[in-house]
Amino acid sequence: MRRPLASGFTLLELLVALSLMALMAALAWRGLDGMSRAQSQMREQSDEVLALQGGLGQWAADLDSLALQPGHSSLDWDGRALRLLRRDPTEPARGLRVVAWSRRGTASDGAWLRWQSPALRTQGELQMAWQAAALWAQNPSAEERRQEVRIAALAGWQIFFYRGGAWANPLSSDGTATPGPAASASTPAIPALPDGVRLVLELPSGRAISGTLTRDWVQPTLGGRP
Repeated sequence: MRRPLASGFTLLELLVALSLMALMAALAWRGLDGMSRAQSQMREQSDEVLALQGGLGQWAADLDSLALQPGHSSLDWDGRALRLLRRDPTEPARGLRVVAWSRRGTASDGAWLRWQSPALRTQGELQMAWQAAALWAQNPSAEERRQEVRIAALAGWQIFFYRGGAWANPLSSDGTATPGPAASASTPAIPALPDGVRLVLELPSGRAISGTLTRDWVQPTLGGRP
């Protein structure tokens, strides 16, 4: 008597099935990888936006907290860094601080940075911190780099002061001089604070936010912001 033939898949059918399963797995992996990349990119862009918003908020807070110190400038722009003297509005007993904002890097790869000194209680400490802020913007040491905070990628930036009813470059504008208590022919007068400060940021392309961003600040005693 003849034995019945056993039913099952041939070797060719198994190879075809395995090939189809491998193809489906590859397509599924590509889909999951694309979703993961998209989520990672959205997360990075969200972090960039939050960091920029935080930096702009800190910029305004620093200017709002400007401190007037007899015989010393409270706000200065040297073409590379904006230095300012600020107080702690919540705890004035902590003393004053010198804060500096600058940009470091090449034309295509730069960063907006903020530097802050420790609390200052003597005139000598204030003078040293003011000089350290200028040096930090030009050629920072390893210790000074540890005190800086990177805010956002920045292709370029400009600063303007509002004086005499117009915006002008701080290096070319004529501010009303305020002589110090011991002003003399050898002691330069201290420029008066401008009525406003304009910040113009050039954000690089390929980021969450790109193009030109302008932020105006006006002294709180003069009314609302422009």
